[in-house]
Formats: sequence, C-alpha cells, structure tokens
Amino acid sequence: MANDAEIKSKTAKDEGGVLETIKVVVQALLIALVIRTLLFQPFNIPTGSLIPTLLIGDYLFVSKYTYGYSKHSMPFSPAVFDGRVWATEPKRGDIAVFKLPSDNATDYIKRVVGLPGDRIQMIDGILHINNAPVKRERIADFVTQDNWGRNASVTQYRETLPNGVSHAVIEREGDGGTFDNTVAFRVPPGHFFMMGDNRDNSLDSRDRSVGFVPFENFVGRAEIIFFSIEEGASAWRVWEWPWTVRWNRIFSGIK
Repeated sequence: MANDAEIKSKTAKDEGGVLETIKVVVQALLIALVIRTLLFQPFNIPTGSLIPTLLIGDYLFVSKYTYGYSKHSMPFSPAVFDGRVWATEPKRGDIAVFKLPSDNATDYIKRVVGLPGDRIQMIDGILHINNAPVKRERIADFVTQDNWGRNASVTQYRETLPNGVSHAVIEREGDGGTFDNTVAFRVPPGHFFMMGDNRDNSLDSRDRSVGFVPFENFVGRAEIIFFSIEEGASAWRVWEWPWTVRWNRIFSGIK
C-alpha cells in the first residue's frame, strides 16, 4: 500500500510538473504575441532596394505603435475593423513597413517621400516635391555588388527632404534609369508615396504595381538593426559569425 501511495504521489507530481510547464509555455507565447502585435515586430531585409541605408542581411525591429493600429498590425491581417485606431500619420523620411496594396499581404519596406496632397515627380534623377527639387549633394561613391556579385562603386548622394531629414541614396545607372524621369504623381488623401534609397533598383510607388500606399496598410516604422550578416551568409552558422556578421551595424538606429 505504501508503494502504491508513493507511485500515486510521484505520478501526481509528474502531471503537475507537465501542466506547469505547459502553462509557462502558453504564457510565454501569449506575451510574445502581445509584444509582436502591439509593440515590436522583427523583419529581415531580403532585397537591396534601400541600399545604402539598409543592406541585404539586416535584421531589424519595427515599432507597431508608432502609427497606431489597423488590421495589418495583427498576424494574417484579420478583417476585425477598418481604418486605424490611435492613428499618427507617417512623417516624410520615415522608413516604414507596409502591406503591398495589390494583395494586402506582401510586406514591403520603403521610405516615405510623399504625403497626402503632395505632387511628386522625378526629373533627371532628382526628386521633386510640390514642384521644388529636393536638395541633393554628391558624396563619396558607395561600394556594393553588381548583378554578377562583383564589387562595384556607384554614385552616391546626400538627399535632404523639405522637413530636414537627410539620408543617402545611390544611382546605379546615373540619372537616366527607368524611373529617373516620371510623370507627376498627385498623392490622394489618406495615401503616401514610397520610394527606395537604391533609386535604380527599387520597385516602389513610381511603378503602378505598387502605387500609392493607403495609411491603413502601414505596419510600422523601422527603428533599429538588431543583427546583420553578410549577403549570402547563413545566420545559423554560428561558427562563421566572426567574419560574416557586420558587427558595426548591430544596434544602430535607422534614419
């Protein structure tokens, strides 16, 4: 009888331990879901459309609360409500993640250059906002990779937007690229005009496949790079980190 009592006691303890473990795991998942939905969401950069500001292999946190919340703030964008709550409009120069308007599912990341009501046009590679050319100064060339993976120096400029936000842009094809001369775009109410800093290698609002981005489609603002690894390297190969991780980019703010 004593042995039976000991076995039952041990079984009860084991079951209690399993239930406690499940409880802790569920609580941790709920906390992670709340953080991801309301505060910060991690993203990685798979393309070079924002070179030189963001590089392929950068991992960053996006603040979900900056612009308020829409259905796209939640995983799988459930149709729980329309519009935004606690909304604060993006500022010119913000780098933001948004859902591609054509499918409301694909995540894109670009820079906000046009606000509702703005007139946006590219003329000979120079961004014009409301008929005024944006200040652009030539700086040292940027070294990146060409289509064959070889290092190549490309023309780089320091661009200063009307509100004083200054950032670097590159022109791989000079000022005669596909989208270096465009029609004039009038940004509709409640929409924004987005562009990449890699002006000749960015699918953005200059192309009708992206177009103007509704405020509702914004997911959040890019804030900080928390990890960065060389293009083509594998993050899981920890033993290669000493020479593949871009240590100087970790915990750097995004502007």
